[in-house]
Amino acid sequence: MLARRLIDGLYMETMVLADEARGYFDQVGRVARDSLDPIDRVVFSCESLKVTTRLMHIIAWLLTQKAIDAGEITSDAAHHPSRRLGEAVVSDAESLAKLPPDARSLVESSIDLYRRVERLDQGLELAEPAPSPARSLMSKLERAF
Repeated sequence: MLARRLIDGLYMETMVLADEARGYFDQVGRVARDSLDPIDRVVFSCESLKVTTRLMHIIAWLLTQKAIDAGEITSDAAHHPSRRLGEAVVSDAESLAKLPPDARSLVESSIDLYRRVERLDQGLELAEPAPSPARSLMSKLERAF
C-alpha cells in the first residue's frame, strides 16, 4: 500500500499538468501549431494525444490506489490488468525536436511523470504481501467509526 500523501501529491501534480496541457494544446499552442509545416502539425497533434493518454492512464491508476486506500477494492482486485497502469506510446526524440519548446516541455513532463508512476506500479507488483483478513476488517471498522 502506498502512502496516502504520495498518492495525493501525484494526483495533484497530474491534474495540474493535465490543466496546463489542455490550456496549451487547446488555446496557447494553436498559434505555434499553425506556424508549423503540415507534417509537423500532425506530429504536434499526435504528441498532444500522447500527453493526454499518459495523463489519463496515470489518473486512472491513482484513482485505483485511492479506492484501495478507502477500502472500496482490494489489493488483489487492483492487480487485475484492467486496473494496472496502461501502456503509453513512446515519443521519439526526432518528433520531439520538431515541437515548439513549450510543447516539448509538456511532453517531457508527462513522460517523466508516467515513468515515476510506472516504477511505483512495478514496485507494487513485486512487494505486495497477501492481505490479512483480520487487518482488512479492522481497517473497515476504523473507517466506519
